Amino acid sequence: MPGWHQELKRLLLLLAVGLSGIWWSPWPFLPLAVISLAILLWHLRQSIRMKRWLTSYETQEAPTSSGIWQDLIKLSLRPTKRSQRYRHKLQALFDRLQDSTSALQEGIVMVDRYGNLEWWNRSAGKMLGLRDPIDINQPITNLIRAPEFTAYFSKGDFDTPLELNSPVAKDMCLSLNITPFGRNERLIVAHDVSRLRQLEQMRKDFVGNVSHELRTPLTVIQGYLETFEDIIPERAGRMLTQMQEQASRMDSLVRDLLALSHLENGAHDPRTGVDIITLLEQITEEAIAVSAGQHSIRLTIDTDECLNGYEHELRSAFTNLIINAVKYTPGEGNISIRWYRDGDNLCLSVQDSGIGIEEHHLPRLTERFYRADPSRSKNTGGTGLGLAIVKHVLLRHAGNLQVTSDYGKGSCFTACFEAPESSANFGDKARQHG
Repeated sequence: MPGWHQELKRLLLLLAVGLSGIWWSPWPFLPLAVISLAILLWHLRQSIRMKRWLTSYETQEAPTSSGIWQDLIKLSLRPTKRSQRYRHKLQALFDRLQDSTSALQEGIVMVDRYGNLEWWNRSAGKMLGLRDPIDINQPITNLIRAPEFTAYFSKGDFDTPLELNSPVAKDMCLSLNITPFGRNERLIVAHDVSRLRQLEQMRKDFVGNVSHELRTPLTVIQGYLETFEDIIPERAGRMLTQMQEQASRMDSLVRDLLALSHLENGAHDPRTGVDIITLLEQITEEAIAVSAGQHSIRLTIDTDECLNGYEHELRSAFTNLIINAVKYTPGEGNISIRWYRDGDNLCLSVQDSGIGIEEHHLPRLTERFYRADPSRSKNTGGTGLGLAIVKHVLLRHAGNLQVTSDYGKGSCFTACFEAPESSANFGDKARQHG
């Protein structure tokens, strides 16, 4: 029966009792007043119980009542029960999510908008030494104390992952990816890349050791070949020339491998100001000598600003770019070399009117031993390591290489570097050579 029906019947019954007092009570309206007061007090009590329950329904059970108050309690319980069902579903979903992320080999860490730890999975605890619940709400930079991590986390530029050693295992190398989400919260994903780094180091050591071991026998072979020039019959001269060419080619390959090994493993000596203008003038003269008058080579200097870096490395990179332009440009072609400022960058562009490069080759040009046209590379005598050396030199100098090419018409290689805040000048602007 609906509560209001029950309430109406109760009121009618009490009203009938109160009215009957008019005939038997010396005070006709006293029973009616008493009954009305009792009804009012009962409803007041129910309202007080209802208010207490509504203000603390999460910790108290619903009161028992009857009539319209029971209906009100039931109506109040409907959203509560619905929210409880949703809460249970969400809790079950969250538990499943925690179980699944705990099974991942990658470490997962959630950090709030203030940089404090909110949650992490089991792998993250092992990799980063996080302790539950001691480290909850602790600043992440207090627990990962590496200066490079503090700078990386504070800067907020997470396009490139950060690699660092684990705080709890120095032989464990971690790669950290940080993704912002929500209201400036951050999700940190840690990968154990120790095995990859070990393999990479083994490869570097192998290349460096083999290259060093080849230098001595190559030097001996080249020395004997030079000696044989004067003592072997003239008819064997062609064979001797071929042997010298192959030995020289092998020597160039070993030199390039050693250069790459030095770039990857070499110590970072203090940088110095490099006179780029003089450097480019010297390399241009070398290119003119290699060209032997077959090309029009022009050097344009639009700024006399220098770079802070390693001169021998920059010489190697710039020489590779410019000499490549000579090798891959047919006779009577044009080669334009330009040093200029572009916004906050200092740039070297080398543009030629050579054979060009097909577009699908461009992304792989800086890979070791990659050749866009193997047959032409054999004719030019390249080792396939020149642009790989360029890439590593630019990485060491926080630069980047941009390549554009029109197949059959020519290519443009542009190396850009961040301009130093205070850049020394070594010459006059707007000089041209060639």
